[in-house]
Amino acid sequence: MSRNLKEFAVLKDHLGKHQLKLTRQRERILALFLKTEHVTAEHMYRSLSKKDPHIGLATIYRTLNLFCDAGLAQARHFGAQTQYDNVSHKRHHDHLICTTCGKIVEFENCEIERLQEEV
Repeated sequence: MSRNLKEFAVLKDHLGKHQLKLTRQRERILALFLKTEHVTAEHMYRSLSKKDPHIGLATIYRTLNLFCDAGLAQARHFGAQTQYDNVSHKRHHDHLICTTCGKIVEFENCEIERLQEEV
């Protein structure tokens, strides 16, 4: 089963357990989410509203939270901004954040991982 089909199945199963439906808007949000990294709800809104002017920012926030509840996404809070990561294809990593421009860089370091385990 391809990764995207697996993630759609996970979402559909989660929605079914909570008596929710897999709507066209949720499908579009998931499809875009799977193509991006460190995405914000605002970024998704700007991209999706060009194709579907009926999709709202609140719908995107609620759907991203559903993805978190289903285990498909992880919300990461960087100051006032929340970014969502697809957790299905990422190993553990950390982030460096530039205090001047806000740019976020992912990195992996075995020594830091070891120290985190000790703590």
